[in-house]
Amino acid sequence: MRLNKALILGLGSLLLFSTAFSQSALFLLIAPGARAAGMGEAQVAVADDSYATYWNPAGLGFQEGYELSGMHVNWLPGLVDDMYYDFLAARAPVENLGVFGTHIIYLNAGEQQHTGPNQEDLGTFYTYFTSGAISYSTLISETSSIGFNFKILYQHLTDSNVGVGTEETKGTATNFGFDVGYLSKNHFNDKLDFGVMVANLGPKVIFNDKEQADPMPTNLKLGFNLRAYESRYNRLNLVYDVNKLLVGEYAAMDWDGDGLIGGFDDSGSADLNGDYNSDSQKEIAHTDSWWQGIVTSFFDDWYLGGDRDFDGNKIIGGWDLIEGTDSTFTQASASGIYNEDGVKELGSKDDRKVSAEFEALIHSVGLEYWYNDMFAIRGGYYYDSEGKITTPTVGAGIRYGNYGFDFGYTVAEEAHPLNNTMRFSLMLKF
Repeated sequence: MRLNKALILGLGSLLLFSTAFSQSALFLLIAPGARAAGMGEAQVAVADDSYATYWNPAGLGFQEGYELSGMHVNWLPGLVDDMYYDFLAARAPVENLGVFGTHIIYLNAGEQQHTGPNQEDLGTFYTYFTSGAISYSTLISETSSIGFNFKILYQHLTDSNVGVGTEETKGTATNFGFDVGYLSKNHFNDKLDFGVMVANLGPKVIFNDKEQADPMPTNLKLGFNLRAYESRYNRLNLVYDVNKLLVGEYAAMDWDGDGLIGGFDDSGSADLNGDYNSDSQKEIAHTDSWWQGIVTSFFDDWYLGGDRDFDGNKIIGGWDLIEGTDSTFTQASASGIYNEDGVKELGSKDDRKVSAEFEALIHSVGLEYWYNDMFAIRGGYYYDSEGKITTPTVGAGIRYGNYGFDFGYTVAEEAHPLNNTMRFSLMLKF
């Protein structure tokens, strides 16, 4: 099977997080709601409508009445013309118990061409992803609340009869996950709200076997909402979110300092094709379990692990850099610290800095102005240093009676995957 190039690029752009390893269920990180889209995707400390079922379920605890909302968007229109994303959410209060909610996500990645090992046409199939969540939130004081999500997700990469080359694969996976959130309001003269959420806690996603399982995109979100100005007819809010992916990930590394990658099985016995060292530590590229990643994700980029195997030959170093008359080249050397491409491998562990963890953070800043609680103008900025993604956003909203309409637009360069992506949302209260 050969997925078309646009799909590969598109799925890689679902999550505008820069990560070095394969991950699954990235569709869970597409930001729903045109309101959020216009505010740089900063919503964790806002969460004051039914979209809170995604952004921070704790926000439901402060809400009253019933609400239904939804969004449809043609996703990545600059890459493909048949990919779209749907989001539907609802909330319902239950007296003396709390507020319940739900949301459904559906991403259709379009029709794919199935080709054989000799590029022969074997027909087509469809790729799609979906999940459903049930939310619950309750107040724990007049100014604070907690909330939880339980979700089930299904990923359909290929049909059951489609293999990858000579390898047969079922092409689908079903998994579950949890979210937990907290929201606290009215700090600093009743002007500042604070929210925190951990999303997508759950076991790894398995398509074929456990050895090839990919981690869920577990994500820590911290958010602040400053009600900067409030009068009878005017309101101005400034919001800020920061996101940290809680996945402990490692490239191929020499953990025990023997200059080799692997060479042993998981019991510590010699095995030329083994992925472990003599201490039973995995040295090929791998990820931690979700419960380990909550901690190790803060240390994996700078403290944990050893020297990197950049060229994939399972040998650390082995070459010297030689300055020639015309250029610099490499020469084999048992004590060399470089690989054949001239990239430093021996000692690369010491070159990693704690600043790498901060570079992996994703920042979202937003501004929202309301006039008479009926008309809204929004602006925002999405900043990912590691992924080199900086996208301004703009948006607007209308509220009339029990109805609401929102629009969000990402101001991206022509080559950006989100170029010309416009999001529209509708809301009904009853």
